[in-house]
Amino acid sequence: MLKKRHLLRDTQEKTIPHKGPFPSLSHPSRSSRHLKRFVGIGASLALLAAALPASAANWWSPTPYIYIGPTVVNVTKFGAIGNGVMNATAAIQAAIDALPANGGTVIVPDGTYMIDATKGINLRSNVRLSLWSNAYLKAIPNNASFAAVVKVWNASNVEVVGGHIIGERNHHQGTNGLGYGLSIQESDTVYVHDITVSDSWGDGVLVGTTSGWRKFTPASNVTLNQVTVTNSRRQGLTITAANQVYVVNSSFNGSNGTAPQAGIDIEPQTIGSATRVRIEKSGFSNNMGCGLEVHDAVYGLTVTGSTSKANHGFGIYMLGPANVTITNNWLTENYLFGVNVDAGTQNVSLGNNTINYNGAAWLVAHGESVFTLGYVLRDITISSAASGVTQYGNTITPMKK
Repeated sequence: MLKKRHLLRDTQEKTIPHKGPFPSLSHPSRSSRHLKRFVGIGASLALLAAALPASAANWWSPTPYIYIGPTVVNVTKFGAIGNGVMNATAAIQAAIDALPANGGTVIVPDGTYMIDATKGINLRSNVRLSLWSNAYLKAIPNNASFAAVVKVWNASNVEVVGGHIIGERNHHQGTNGLGYGLSIQESDTVYVHDITVSDSWGDGVLVGTTSGWRKFTPASNVTLNQVTVTNSRRQGLTITAANQVYVVNSSFNGSNGTAPQAGIDIEPQTIGSATRVRIEKSGFSNNMGCGLEVHDAVYGLTVTGSTSKANHGFGIYMLGPANVTITNNWLTENYLFGVNVDAGTQNVSLGNNTINYNGAAWLVAHGESVFTLGYVLRDITISSAASGVTQYGNTITPMKK
């Protein structure tokens, strides 16, 4: 359980003890970390600052340039049948492997293509996987400890566009393990857009790596644009060790099943670090955990123009990141606070947001409207062990007179 917090009212420069009825957040997978000491953050930030070019503020683009080879192949020419019954994994992989060394485009026409996610569809450098609007890549039920429908591993210049990826959470044959819809690991310059990912046994999308015990290259220059992720068992999007990840015009909703159950979870922690992450014009709603959850070893995060609504945890929860900018967002009706800045978090700018009608857990449990005004602050909480937090221009829930 999280320790008792202090609330910092947005319009005053003083802390007010929490005396309200709102419960603290129970998070079994994270609880042991609340006493963790944050060592070396200052040194890491100094190294990061030295590494950033003067134009670092403009590194993102919703439509990045991706070099794709000129060859075009259709998976049906290699025997893929989208009838929702036959295993199409080998045929689709054969189409990818048939491309020349400089890559090309793989077309997946409308239909439901059954995929063995224990093998996955493995994309190469300079390849575009283009799914028609009614094309579905659907995972065959399995009991594997790790599975992914589509994998972008150790590749560069890769595009995934259109259609749908469906996991097998509703028919999974085991009780443990992780199953991803799209796994992007240790790859550079990846563009994913105009696609839906649903029903993953684990996470809808992973960007980063899953192994920190060996030498690896973090994922970099990854753009998610118009990506919709729903009904993930663990969470919608996980970002681990990565650099320059841009999430725009996307949504991550309805995560439920096993912790953390967040819309987006940025959790490099002991794996490595996540640097320069930008989340813009996106949404995270109706997740059983937090809308956005951010942990230590994250340096340089911007969240702007986005919505976090009706999540059963916090709208945005931070435990240990540094250099965070949260501006022009709408955080409302979340069961706990709209924003929670927890221990070890450094240098947060919180401005021009509408953060209102949060702390809904007690109200819902007692049959009250979430729009009920009260005598207790309910939107922003800041730990005394956080530092460098500035607030300006935020709109919070009015107090009952």
